[in-house]
Amino acid sequence: MQLKKLNILLYILIALLLAAAVTMGILWNDSQKKNTEMLELFAIEKEELESEYSTFATQYDELKIRITNDSLQQKLEEEKLRTQLLLEELKHTKATDAAEITRLKKELKTVRAVMRGYVLQIDSLNRINEKLTKENQKMSARYQQASKTISSLNEEKEALTQKVELASQLDAIGIEMYPAKSNGKEIKKIKKAKKFVINFVVAKNITAITGEKTIYIRITAPDGNTLAKNSSDTFKYENKEINYSIKKYVEYTGEELPITVYWDIEEFLLAGNYLVHIFADGNMIGYNSFELE
Repeated sequence: MQLKKLNILLYILIALLLAAAVTMGILWNDSQKKNTEMLELFAIEKEELESEYSTFATQYDELKIRITNDSLQQKLEEEKLRTQLLLEELKHTKATDAAEITRLKKELKTVRAVMRGYVLQIDSLNRINEKLTKENQKMSARYQQASKTISSLNEEKEALTQKVELASQLDAIGIEMYPAKSNGKEIKKIKKAKKFVINFVVAKNITAITGEKTIYIRITAPDGNTLAKNSSDTFKYENKEINYSIKKYVEYTGEELPITVYWDIEEFLLAGNYLVHIFADGNMIGYNSFELE
């Protein structure tokens, strides 16, 4: 009877040991499974951290493109290098090193905050620059408009000045020339003439400058030569020195001024077309042509 009880106790003990072994096995497998899952989570978290660090490093380059401030670009470059160094540290850190991973996660928060600060600063600068650009464009447009107005006024002034200058120019009218005897009596044939008589009138002009005037008369023969007593008898016209035949000083008052001048014929002259040009104040104020026999 005693033996039977011992056997029963032994069976119970064995059963309890087997149950304990099974339980321990189950607990061990569960623990291993949890460890595997934790390692996988650590690895995923590490990859996500690396991705974020890499993204921030790239974003610093993008921010540098948006600005032209050298000082700010230097600071962005420094933060980019710091982010890259932290990324290298992270790559060489084991996923199971919880303390180091935790430290690098905190560093990432700092990097994110710094990045946010620079983004806000750059956005603010860009808004200011955009505002200044718009103001500059407005000022430029106003300047261009003002320049156009000034240019238009200058053109109007120049045109008005030209009109005034034209209006103030003297005008020789009624120009006539004929061959004459030594006493001034007109004759028909040029070969018998002793002089040319030239008559004209300086017209009335209340806008002209009054005072002493020098009148130059230029006679051109049929062969194209200018009649002149001396080759040094010249005056300036259109930035050139040209010969004159007769020079006459007159006092002009703004009223009509009849003028008569004479050219003494001392050379052989051909019959044909003669031109008479009259100049004053640097301008040609009249001309006419005459067919002489």
